[in-house]
Amino acid sequence: MTHLLNTWLSRRALVLSALALTLAGCASKNYVVLLPDEDGKVGQVLLTSLKGQTLLTSKNQGAALGGTAGETFVVSDEQLKKDFGAALAASPLKPVSYLLYFEAGGAALTADSQASLQTILDDIKRRPGADLSVIGHSDTLGDAQANFQLGLTRAQSVAQLIGNTNINADHVSVESHGEKNLLVQTPDDTDEPRNRRVEVTVR
Repeated sequence: MTHLLNTWLSRRALVLSALALTLAGCASKNYVVLLPDEDGKVGQVLLTSLKGQTLLTSKNQGAALGGTAGETFVVSDEQLKKDFGAALAASPLKPVSYLLYFEAGGAALTADSQASLQTILDDIKRRPGADLSVIGHSDTLGDAQANFQLGLTRAQSVAQLIGNTNINADHVSVESHGEKNLLVQTPDDTDEPRNRRVEVTVR
């Protein structure tokens, strides 16, 4: 039996490696293929068996499970769609993070961020059983404890806005980092609009 070793950098390679194992009984689909991530980066997959090792390093490069060591081939997009299209379409969406910004000193979203909220809502709708992480942040103006509370208030207000739309999410976590984990590093008591934010991660 062919064994798969560690996969570096490319999660999509892992997905297709697993698919190849489940489809190993089908001679026409008994292979592993390496795909780039959504950002175009390509990782590596190393296959090893009693016959030796085969390393995949380029887009659409494939190797037969149990095949000759070092022997690879290129899989066309058409063949990928034929062999793995249904499985890839059913794969979970990648987590996505969004930043919403606030006016100084309170929990009022900026006009641009109010407009961006709909994008987050649309993303949640596309994910059955969505899991949300809502983290509030502040700039370094004022007392650290007060900024922690301000970050929490901002996170709670965003969670409330999402909840008011009747969009269902299986789990919503709300927390504050206050003036820790600044997006833009500044000295204490600095007004920095990009640090007054809430980060919403949708899984």
